[in-house]
Amino acid sequence: MTASPGNEAILLIADSERDADMLYAAGLFVPDPFTFLRVEGRTTIMMSDLEIDRARAQSKVDEVVSLTDYTNRAKKTGNADPGLMDAVVELLREREVKCVSVPNGFPLGYADKLRDRGFAVASKEDPFWDQRPVKTDDEVAAISNASRHTEDALRMAFDILAEATVKDGLLHGPEGPLTSEYIRKRIHVYLLERDCIAQHTIIAGGVQGCDPHNGGSGPLRAGEPIIFDLFPKSAKTGYYADITRTVAKGPVSDTFRRLYDTVLEGQEIALSRVRAGVDGRDIHGEVERLFESKGYETGAKNGRMQGFFHGTGHGFGLEIHEPPRISKVSQVLVAGHVVTVEPGLYYPDLGGGVRIEDNVVVTESGCVNLTRLEKVFEL
Repeated sequence: MTASPGNEAILLIADSERDADMLYAAGLFVPDPFTFLRVEGRTTIMMSDLEIDRARAQSKVDEVVSLTDYTNRAKKTGNADPGLMDAVVELLREREVKCVSVPNGFPLGYADKLRDRGFAVASKEDPFWDQRPVKTDDEVAAISNASRHTEDALRMAFDILAEATVKDGLLHGPEGPLTSEYIRKRIHVYLLERDCIAQHTIIAGGVQGCDPHNGGSGPLRAGEPIIFDLFPKSAKTGYYADITRTVAKGPVSDTFRRLYDTVLEGQEIALSRVRAGVDGRDIHGEVERLFESKGYETGAKNGRMQGFFHGTGHGFGLEIHEPPRISKVSQVLVAGHVVTVEPGLYYPDLGGGVRIEDNVVVTESGCVNLTRLEKVFEL
């Protein structure tokens, strides 16, 4: 087979359980590293005897070849104990490939072995697959499916809080004080029963919520904002959802009500600005200016950040964080991007924070909100 101009090809060697670029390319989950090669638009994966039949049935590539066949070829060259890279070399030579383009995270050891055999290796900046940030209808459907289960899990958790009683300032269920750990476990079991995998779910009450990635621990207190940030993925498709709500149970102060209303207004402004051709930096700037106009300053105080100190949103799909970003960095939105819109305000001195997050598909005229979950602060 004649390779592309310059005898250049695309090469990945990774497992698709953890490497989203490989999953995107091959279309099936494989726990051990395998080889993907694209030459002149034709895609090939090289699989072990263990996985080859499943790969032929489930993968979306043009051709599935046997790893054993290529290691046997390497043996004929005098290599008594050929490994994966020896088989890769045989495959590249067969396809008349001289230069390969690889992801930024391509293992250095693999690259060194290829260069030692005379191949040129060049890394490509992310996104490795240029088309991956723009989602197809099937990808949007997969994200929407994960979102429905995520929303239902949140409703289940909110029902538990709504039915709670207040004793000595703590929220109590039938078996005693409600904790972040208990609610998190209930959410994880609920999602697992619906074939979704959740990790590091955030249920952070009060001051804990002022650290946006604090998972939360201990008893949940009455009247304090509790940030619920769920980002499970479908075990079937690998696509994520990413939804955040902030709720409170018990007497809520006007201070927290105003904080919540301001974040909600910021999110509504951001949602109204999302459309193809708009720079995410401009959207983020509008949210920042709104918060500042309401008197909510951002900066370090008493050794901790406060205010609005993260981006307004980010892309996601097979990974929880993907391009583009809606932040201080200039990145123009394109129709088909799926992004979060998640402004937040955090003030340890006030005793809590608020974040609200929806998932939207960017269109030429605006955006389609995939998130249907209601936004209610006081339960």
